[in-house]
Amino acid sequence: MSEEHKDWAAVPGGITAPQGFKAAGVVAQVRKKGRRDLALICSEVPAVAAGLFTRNLVKAAPVILSQEHLAGGRAQAIVVNSGIANAYMGAQGMADARRMASVTAESLGVPVADVVVASTGVIGEPLPIAKIEKGIRDAAVNLTRDGGGDAAEAIMTTDTALKEYALRFNPDDGAGPAVTIGGIAKGSGMIHPNMATMLSFLTTDAVIDRVALDAALRYAADRSYNAVTIDGDTSTNDMVVILANGLAGNAPITADSAGFEAFRDALKAVCVELAKMIAHDGEGATKYMEVQVRGAQNEQGALQIARTIASSNLVKAALFGEDANWGRIITAAGYSGVLFDPERVTIWIGDLKMADGGTGLDFDEERAKEILEGREIEISLDLHQGDAGGVAWGCDLSYDYVRINANYRT
Repeated sequence: MSEEHKDWAAVPGGITAPQGFKAAGVVAQVRKKGRRDLALICSEVPAVAAGLFTRNLVKAAPVILSQEHLAGGRAQAIVVNSGIANAYMGAQGMADARRMASVTAESLGVPVADVVVASTGVIGEPLPIAKIEKGIRDAAVNLTRDGGGDAAEAIMTTDTALKEYALRFNPDDGAGPAVTIGGIAKGSGMIHPNMATMLSFLTTDAVIDRVALDAALRYAADRSYNAVTIDGDTSTNDMVVILANGLAGNAPITADSAGFEAFRDALKAVCVELAKMIAHDGEGATKYMEVQVRGAQNEQGALQIARTIASSNLVKAALFGEDANWGRIITAAGYSGVLFDPERVTIWIGDLKMADGGTGLDFDEERAKEILEGREIEISLDLHQGDAGGVAWGCDLSYDYVRINANYRT
């Protein structure tokens, strides 16, 4: 944690760490796996809301419905099933998504338009809607402040670990109440920077208006979820949604208020932690990769180069093979679409300088092997052309990735 944010504190609870939020995760038997597969998240009061959704032309029914509901800028509940995506199911898919929203609204006593619906899993299969309805009702009577972890587990598909994080901070430089931001995410495969790249649900007790919340979410997502790549695919169901219920009682945050930057940066920090968890948990991954680019002319260019390197299948395969093939790194930077002078670039793998001034360097192969045998690999580039930087995260490409996705439906 940086010195400038030394007042930030990680807190337990994830999605239910902020005041006024409860959650549950139950077994609805969506795909008969005997594990939690339906999550419900609820605020005690209506909340300001914002969301970002997949840019895939093919959008699942819950994405279409949630975009419709969030057009009003408020929400109070989120219902999510895993196992079946409810995507490419025509009129029946929309009817089932609307049924999920209406049963949730009835169970919680909230307006149906205040319910966000999400699904994840296999495309082209019908939802077992009767089982899901029962699961929603079961979850509604089991909502608790301790249910964040169960909800995080319930949204998992091929994930091997649940992903939750929460942060408490003061947006008013110590002058007012503390604010908490919490979140959960799922994502292991079908991940690539093209908003939203996975499912993530965020909550905060901050008092913040809709314009500021939307701006903060876009800023944070571009520098976190949109900087993660696992395999170059983006799903039909991707979304990230944030609810802000205002129960912290802080001075109201607007886009031009003193507390906006603090809120935006804290939200980014929460999203970055969740994004890193996704990269660590990439399908079949044996290596976690962080790509840092500095010395760029602007942040956008630095981010684009970092994302391109992290998404290169040749770079990912080299990491899996523990091969210090830095040529694949500079090649990926070169096709990123960002202009830079290749003769000025310095490249490191870990703390080992591999290339500088337009040419490769003699390096210690044993030291390179030692670095690449580790679980976490850092790749760094200095373009020596400016003061901007950017970071992206990813993982290697292993035999297990093919095995997992070759048998995904079974």
